Amino acid sequence: MQMSDNVIGTNTPTDSEAEVARVMQICNACRYCEGFCAVFPAMTRRIEFGKADAHYLANLCHNCGSCLHACQYAPPHEFAVNVPQAMARLRGKTYADYAWPSCMGACYRNAWGTLALALLASLLLFALMPAASVFQPVDPPGNFFAFFPHGTLVWLFGTIFAFAAVALGVGVSRFWQEVSPGTPSAPAASEAMRNVLTLKYLDGGHGEGCNNEDDAFSLWRRNFHHLTFYGFLLCFAATLVAAVYHYLLGIHAPYALTSVPVLLGTAGGIGLMVGPAGLLWCNLRRHPLHGDPAQHTLDRGFMLLLLLTSASGLALLAWRDSTAMGVLLVTHLGAVMAFFLTLPYGKFAHGIYRSAALLKWAIEKRQTSGLKLGGD
Repeated sequence: MQMSDNVIGTNTPTDSEAEVARVMQICNACRYCEGFCAVFPAMTRRIEFGKADAHYLANLCHNCGSCLHACQYAPPHEFAVNVPQAMARLRGKTYADYAWPSCMGACYRNAWGTLALALLASLLLFALMPAASVFQPVDPPGNFFAFFPHGTLVWLFGTIFAFAAVALGVGVSRFWQEVSPGTPSAPAASEAMRNVLTLKYLDGGHGEGCNNEDDAFSLWRRNFHHLTFYGFLLCFAATLVAAVYHYLLGIHAPYALTSVPVLLGTAGGIGLMVGPAGLLWCNLRRHPLHGDPAQHTLDRGFMLLLLLTSASGLALLAWRDSTAMGVLLVTHLGAVMAFFLTLPYGKFAHGIYRSAALLKWAIEKRQTSGLKLGGD
C-alpha cells in the first residue's frame, strides 16, 4: 500500500521519506560516493533512516548530480537509485510541512499561483496608493519620495520583511528541533558558515563542479549561485547604508551615482541579473533525472522574480531623471514587495534549511559515532 505525501505530523513515513530511506540503505552498503559531499559521510553514521534522518539528509544534499552519474545502480538498473531526485522531492515536502502558518504550506504546491497573486497584488498596491501622478516630473529629479513618502515605505516593507523573517524562523526552528542536532560549538558554527558562504558542496567533492545536463563537470552552477547570493547581500548592504545616511547622517535621497548606497546597489543588481539568468539557463538544460520536475515552477518562478526585481531596479536608476521614473518605481517596488511576500513560501527557503543542515553536519562530525562504521 502506498503512503501519501500528505501525511503530516505522524511517525508513518510518507512516500518521499520512504524513498530517501530506501536509496540510503543501498548507498550505505555501497559507499562508492562517500567522498562526494556531506550527505554520504553523514549517511555512514546511521544504519536506519527515520523521518528526521531523511529530512536532514535531504536538506544537506545540494543536488549537484555527481552521485547519479557515478552510480552503478542508477536507472535503468532495477534498484533505480536516484539520490538527487529523491532528496529534491523530500526537500520540497520539508518546506511545505514546516511552513508557518501551517496553511501557507500550500503555497509551495502552487508556486505559479502564489507568485502571480503576490506580484499582481503588490503592483496594484503601489499603482493605486495615493501619490503624485506617475507620469509627472518631480523636483528634485530622481526623488522617489515625491511619489511615496519615506515613512510609508519603511513601515510597509519593514512590516512585511519582519513577518517573513518570523515565518522562516519558526519553520526552520521546527526542522531544527526535529533533527536533534546537539549543541553548536564555535568551530562547528565557523565551519558551517564557511561552507555556506563558499557553496563548498557544489564542487562535486573534487573541486571540478556539478553535473548539469550530462556527466561533464562544470562550476557554472556554483558561480551563478555565488552571483545571486552575493548580489542579494550587496543590495541588502545598500539598503542598510542608505538607512545610515538618512537617519544618522541626515543625508536624504536621491543619492549621487558615485555614492556608497548606489554603488553597492548597482553591483548587487548586476549580480542579481547575471546570477538568476545563469541559474535559469542551467535549470532549463538540466538532466531530466536531476531534481524534482514538480518543483520546476517553484525554481523558475523564483529566478524570474529576481530578474524582474533587479532589471526594474537598474532601469529605475538609469532613468530616474526621466518622466518614466514613476512607472519604473511602481514596477520595482511591486517586484520587491512580491519578493518579500513570497520569501518564506518560495525557493528562498532552501538556503535557510540547507544552512541549518550544514550546521548540524558540522556538529555531528565532531561527535563520536557509536556505530564506528566510518565518517569519523
